[in-house]
Amino acid sequence: MKKLFLILSVLVFQLGLSQESKIKIVESKKIELTGELSKDKINFYNQQFVKFVAALKVKDKQAIDNLISDKVKDIVDDNMLQILSGGISFERKMEIYKSGNQMLFENETYPAIQYKYVDDKLTPPRDVITVLFENDGKILGVKPDYSK
Repeated sequence: MKKLFLILSVLVFQLGLSQESKIKIVESKKIELTGELSKDKINFYNQQFVKFVAALKVKDKQAIDNLISDKVKDIVDDNMLQILSGGISFERKMEIYKSGNQMLFENETYPAIQYKYVDDKLTPPRDVITVLFENDGKILGVKPDYSK
């Protein structure tokens, strides 16, 4: 059950929605990455995320299903994807901000990459998108984080 709530909190975000949501959003602590991923792994995971963003942009459900982890396929629906699309600016170019490992509940560790928009010159960046991967490159979660 904890995994379900964590996955929901990673996939769903609050983007100033004034309407009530049917999805329960679980607040999570600030995401901290440990260690650093190798260049090869960063390139591999980055390619997967670029494919995911492209599929999300054109609403290609089949391609999205092929790119996400089996652990989250059952809970990812069209509404979640629509909310996620609203949290990613497809017009702005992204670049890798940080990489490392993210520890989840029950001490499971997954590779993660944080992205920022190229035009965001603040330190730390105002808008960060954290993507959790499984070792095989499947996307476990995407969490846009916007500082207010």
